[in-house]
Amino acid sequence: MTLFHATAGACARHRPGLPEGVVHLLAGTLHGVRRPALLDPGAGTGQVPAALLPVLPQLARPDLVDADRDMPHQADLFLRPLLTGRAAVFHPVPAEEFTAPEEGHRADLVTCARAFHWMDRPAVLAVADRVTSPGAALAIMGDGSLWTHRAPWTTALRELIQSRLGAERRTGTTGTCSGPDRRYEDDLADSPFSDLEEHRFPLRRAWAPDTVVGYLRSTGFARPALFGDRHPRFEAEARALLEQHAAKEGGLVEGTVFDVLLARRPGGAR
Repeated sequence: MTLFHATAGACARHRPGLPEGVVHLLAGTLHGVRRPALLDPGAGTGQVPAALLPVLPQLARPDLVDADRDMPHQADLFLRPLLTGRAAVFHPVPAEEFTAPEEGHRADLVTCARAFHWMDRPAVLAVADRVTSPGAALAIMGDGSLWTHRAPWTTALRELIQSRLGAERRTGTTGTCSGPDRRYEDDLADSPFSDLEEHRFPLRRAWAPDTVVGYLRSTGFARPALFGDRHPRFEAEARALLEQHAAKEGGLVEGTVFDVLLARRPGGAR
C-alpha cells in the first residue's frame, strides 16, 4: 500500500491542474517531433497528459508511472475521452523501477509534477537517461501546497491540523515530512540533464471551503486515515473555519507560483 492509497478520487476531483502557460511551455519542447512520446513518473490521476493531449494531437502515447494501485484507474477514467483512438500505457511500479516498455522505445518528454520530492531523485534521473531520446526534455514542476502557503486562512487551517495531528507535517502512517534535503537544481546539475532553464508562472487561485476540504483528503498531511474516527469532526471544524475566513477576507485566495525546471542534456535540442 502506498502513501496516497485511497486518495485517488480526491486527487482527481480537487487537485488544481496545470496553468495554461505551463502547458504551452511543455508542448513547445516537442516542436518538430513527428510522433512524440511522453513519460510521466508519479503520474497520479493523469493531470499532465490530460493537459497536453488537447494541444498535442501528434502525441503518440503517454506512459504513466505510479505505484499506487488506485491512481491508474482514476487516470484511465480521466484520460479516456481525450485519447481519441490513442492508447495510454499504465505502469504500476515505483518511478525508480520503470523500464522501457519495448525495445527501442524512447520518450521525448519526461514530466514530474508535484511528485519529485517523494522519489529517489538520482535514481529517477538515471532511469530518465536510459529511456529518453537524445534531445529529450525533462520537466520537474510544482507549486507548493496549502500547507506551505502563507495567508491568514491557510495559517489557521494548518494550526487546526497541527492541533489534531501534532506540529510536524505528517506523511505515511506514522512519519513526518521535512521537505527535500537538497535542491532539485543540484540534483539536475549532477545528472545527465544538467542544461537547465527555470520558468515561473504566478497564479491566483480562488478556493471554496468544500473544495479545500476535498483537497485535504488528497494530501499526505491531512488524509482521512491520519485522523481515524475523528475525521468527520475534523472536517466539520475545518469547513466552519474556512467559511469564517471566507466571509471575513472576501474569499479564500491563494497567491502562488508554479515553477518549472526544464532540463536537457548539454547540447540537446531547444
